[in-house]
Amino acid sequence: MLQQTPVARVLPVWHEWMTRWPTPKALAAEPSGEAVRAWGRLGYPRRALRLHACATAITERHDGEVPSDHATLLALPGIGEYTAAAVASFAYGGRHAILDTNVRRVFARAVRAEEYPPTATSAAERRLAEALLPELGAALWGVAVMELGALVCTARAPRCESCPIAGVCAWRLAGKPAHAGPARKGQTYAGTDRQCRGRLLAVLRAAHGPVPKAALDVVWDDAVQRERALDGLVADGLAEVLEDGTYSLPA
Repeated sequence: MLQQTPVARVLPVWHEWMTRWPTPKALAAEPSGEAVRAWGRLGYPRRALRLHACATAITERHDGEVPSDHATLLALPGIGEYTAAAVASFAYGGRHAILDTNVRRVFARAVRAEEYPPTATSAAERRLAEALLPELGAALWGVAVMELGALVCTARAPRCESCPIAGVCAWRLAGKPAHAGPARKGQTYAGTDRQCRGRLLAVLRAAHGPVPKAALDVVWDDAVQRERALDGLVADGLAEVLEDGTYSLPA
């Protein structure tokens, strides 16, 4: 839930989710459409489908217990390098490099004297993160660097005066050189297919039964974009077309 979504938006949904589905087995026992419904407006709803598929795989392959082994975690649906490392480290105390946006920014500034990390995580960044991992307390280290980036070494207004590593930060010592790479562009949302998909999906989530096509047509004026977005929801498994032409969340 926290991937690309702020804590403030995640927390109430997470509490509701964990009350309803405290274990992978509990989530796997319900249709995937219920996971999409409970996901609410967190965005990127395919994450809900992947989480449901992951819970099903954990139930079927591991008797409902989340694996502690990094390689085993990676074999689960929807689990990538970041999530596998985070679970193995934070839940089980494993020694793994956890590279989220905040951690990458701290390393870029403190070690490489660069204002921002590359757009995509590079092999060099992974090698650096692994080289910096302490032998003991790697999980605590991971949390600490993540929080440092989230609260102090922020993207737009870093609080260097409050930073515990300011004295050795390569970027600060170099005079805080400006980012030399491509301009960083914020993501637009208004008027996009993402917004259209969100509107359509909100109608399906609010309904506890089939939704007629007319009820979907009224939420977005651009018919071409609306049909493209609706086809995309069906193709992604986030919606189903029933025999009578109505729509619903996946069963």
